[in-house]
Amino acid sequence: MFQSNVFDYVNVLDRAADASWMRNEAIGNNLSNVDTPGYKRQDVAFEDVLKQALGRSSYRSMDAKVSSLNLKRLEGRVYTDHASFSYRVDGNNVDPDTEGVMLAQNQLKYQGLITSINQEFTNLQTVMK
Repeated sequence: MFQSNVFDYVNVLDRAADASWMRNEAIGNNLSNVDTPGYKRQDVAFEDVLKQALGRSSYRSMDAKVSSLNLKRLEGRVYTDHASFSYRVDGNNVDPDTEGVMLAQNQLKYQGLITSINQEFTNLQTVMK
């Protein structure tokens, strides 16, 4: 049987895109709750999870690192950011200006990930021709 890891990078990019989508939803929730007393902003942890997963084997090639990743552990996780911090009297810690910047940054990241996934499939099509 032929064993191929042709979709390893696509799978990792897919997980990153999912986490970026989750972050987009979290930022939307933050903006929706900007006037909710006591609301604490939320964010998604993914980049550190990926960095930790890739850093476990420092003397291997990137291809080897990516092929050995456990995709079940490579998921974004929503967390409450600065749960005890609030600069407003009502206990809410959402800054609409910061959230807007983070939304724009995340949208660019998501577009880049989708472009990378599309490029991987374009490369596969080229190889199959």
